[in-house]
Amino acid sequence: MAVATAVIMIVIFASCTQELRKTNLLLPVDYANVPDDMILTNFHTDKIEVRIKCRPKHIEKLSKRSLVYPADIYTDLAFDPAGGADAIEPGSYLLPVDKNRIPLGRSVSIVNITPSSLSIRLEKKVTRVFKVTVPLIGETAKGYMALSPECEPATVAVTGAESLINRIQTFTTKPVDLSNANENFKKEVPMDLGQPELFTAAQSIFVVSVQIQPLTGTRTIEQIPIELQNRPGKKVSIEPSTISIDLKGPQETLNNTNLADKIYAFMDLKGLKTGVYARHACIDIPVELVMTNASPRVFTVKIE
Repeated sequence: MAVATAVIMIVIFASCTQELRKTNLLLPVDYANVPDDMILTNFHTDKIEVRIKCRPKHIEKLSKRSLVYPADIYTDLAFDPAGGADAIEPGSYLLPVDKNRIPLGRSVSIVNITPSSLSIRLEKKVTRVFKVTVPLIGETAKGYMALSPECEPATVAVTGAESLINRIQTFTTKPVDLSNANENFKKEVPMDLGQPELFTAAQSIFVVSVQIQPLTGTRTIEQIPIELQNRPGKKVSIEPSTISIDLKGPQETLNNTNLADKIYAFMDLKGLKTGVYARHACIDIPVELVMTNASPRVFTVKIE
């Protein structure tokens, strides 16, 4: 019996005399109860360092826990309980760190906390409506151009700290790439807003429509020979015998080296008898082109 008692006393003595160790814990600060009409800006203390003393086994247990320091803005700043959150004004504040809020347990003692107070800045929360701008990057396919993009919705409401909202000049989406585009397209595009943790937008995805049109230009085709159809069995002459035309349309079509071969000028002489006539020529051109001028407009036809 005496031997058993001695063994128990030795175990208890060894446990009680186990060497205490000091270590540092880095705790994120979790801010709660921000007034509804306020914004906690990024100018705030986000971590505290807690120096503790305890046995090694407790340090190991603490390392496996997700510890945070709970800061309660309403409790710490509501100087007038009757006024509630309305008593809190925009500004910079220091919140004292309360070690009793750190759930470490009785077996752990806190040696020091750095910093001893939390620095925060509260700003008035405001909402403004901005027109959405869509930036374009890249080049369309050769011979094409992009019209100004259309965005749905065209405006967006953004909420955040007053000083930051007032600095926003334009509200933009992520860029839309036009590389090698040669036809109209639509795509969903996310917003492009810096410091998203300080802003909230009523819309995060926008539908952007871009119209792609051929580049237009002009070109003159000269000395196109005039073909005579339904010639009578007599001598026929025409003055002048060629026509020049001005065309307008897509540059890609105008720049085609074989364009002149696709243009046909003709005159129908059906039913004409011997005599001299003033006649107009007919011109066939590719459907995507428009003829803006022709020279000459009237031809002299002589049938002998």
